[in-house]
Amino acid sequence: MNKRITAAVLAAALTLSVTAFTGCNDSKDNGSSKTASDTSASAGALEKTSFNLGHLNSTAHLLGFVAKEEGYFKEEGLDVTLTLFSSASELATGLETDKLDAAFIGSVPSITFQSKGHDLTIFGGAMTNGHGYVIKPQFVEGLDKWDVSILKGRNVASVKNSVQDAELQILLKDKGIEIGEGENKVNIVYFDSQKDAYNALQNDSIDAVSAYSPYTSLAESQGYKIVYRCSEEKLLENQPCCRQVASTAALSKYPNSYKAFERALIKAYKFTQENQEQTIKDVKKYIDIEENLIKTELYGGYGTSVPDPDKQGTVALKKSIVELGYTDDYDIDKLYNTDIYKNALESLIKESPDDKVYTELKKHFDEFE
Repeated sequence: MNKRITAAVLAAALTLSVTAFTGCNDSKDNGSSKTASDTSASAGALEKTSFNLGHLNSTAHLLGFVAKEEGYFKEEGLDVTLTLFSSASELATGLETDKLDAAFIGSVPSITFQSKGHDLTIFGGAMTNGHGYVIKPQFVEGLDKWDVSILKGRNVASVKNSVQDAELQILLKDKGIEIGEGENKVNIVYFDSQKDAYNALQNDSIDAVSAYSPYTSLAESQGYKIVYRCSEEKLLENQPCCRQVASTAALSKYPNSYKAFERALIKAYKFTQENQEQTIKDVKKYIDIEENLIKTELYGGYGTSVPDPDKQGTVALKKSIVELGYTDDYDIDKLYNTDIYKNALESLIKESPDDKVYTELKKHFDEFE
């Protein structure tokens, strides 16, 4: 299990064609002899087959992209539509209004939504690590290395209720650096979405910005400097980022359909581990940037996209942000379902007992459930 862009350039790099999201190619023949009826039988009769999956403009959500493009959803008897959203709050609203059946939502917003009474359950993973902060190059001239302290006296754009914002506050607290205006403080300026925060870097008043994938690699490719990547910070090692989230009621009402959904994502993970080149091409259909940047984000060692729910890691993160005062404490056990992933993985292992990828996933799950 592994561990200056101008506004015009950024807009061009991150603009996704309508067809990439609404007119994806039909599922491919990936060599499997199984039919939808065969695999759905292993999951039990599906209570519903039409699924809507919400995601952000991030390479972190590649499991959904690959499951769609390589035909794994179809193989599991599901007709899945992927829809792009701009923020975690929009995704949560989509789930609560039944416009979405599942969504990839950051771990921190997932936790804060739950703590505020939203009946949303985490049932799988999507990415670990994969984000950090970037800064304008003039602020690091003459320095050989730097850490979060370089942000002192700077205006930093971020997104409230996000993983990267919580991580920044954890690092600042560890260094004894206060948040606010002043030479020895870090002034955090909040925006509604990652894209808005990133575009604000074009303003003279903003010095640095939070970045989840692929913004970090895009920034570096255009001359910005990376203050830190969370995967390189001891305090943030193996930090669960995006989680698979659904309404609690839906998970209870359609258990077989969610098991089939999870089987498709697990198959997609296996594909990403064995077919890097095609995985990059699949992701590019949704995140239209240079393939070398996609490769850096997916396989550069800065983040891993794994379907495991990683309950231990998420619980530890909850504890950290509660201590930080980021959210109120609550009983997360009621809103965390690991059985769907467990049952889906076990069914795949039963079909392919010698598969090394599935076996490794099972070993990790048993250790970190």
